[in-house]
Amino acid sequence: GRAAVFDLRGDLQATFTLLETLRIPVIFAIQGACVGGAVDLVTAGCIRYATRDAFFCVQEINIGMVADVGTLQRLPKLLPMGLVKELAYTGRRLGAERAREHGLVNELFDTPEACVAAALQCAREIAAKPPVAIWGTKQVLHYARDHSVEDSLRQMGWVQGAIWSNRHVREAVVAMKEKRVGDYPALQPLKPFGG
Repeated sequence: GRAAVFDLRGDLQATFTLLETLRIPVIFAIQGACVGGAVDLVTAGCIRYATRDAFFCVQEINIGMVADVGTLQRLPKLLPMGLVKELAYTGRRLGAERAREHGLVNELFDTPEACVAAALQCAREIAAKPPVAIWGTKQVLHYARDHSVEDSLRQMGWVQGAIWSNRHVREAVVAMKEKRVGDYPALQPLKPFGG
């Protein structure tokens, strides 16, 4: 039975990791309580907007367990370690204002509608960029988060070499000059190796 816990946790962790590794940025609009598994969820995202009434809580410690689906691995990449330890050891709430001050939340809004509108506006701005450049940028940022500058610069060369497109660069520049949205091909679906 205990071995099954390991397998179940691995499956749950993989589910949240899918959000983190999607080829497109993931944007969250958070309102009210972001507790337990919801913290696991939003820490796997790229951009977090929240309403002023939002709060975050590593609830697992309050119910006698260790947060086990990504909070303790991702939150220290987003907040100072001392603050993460305080939240993880005490189960205290982190209010939206303090979360913004420390960079967990990008921006705060007075209403849920304004929060969602901002998230959608950000998504539209991102969607207007060349998809392959967005994908490459996300890959590079995640790699740099977990590696040295030297290793990250090397990886950047590999990524740029793999995704460079004269057509995309030309279209981006022309679209900017003509004050219009660029016309870029969609990302091709990923296929399994040998598929």
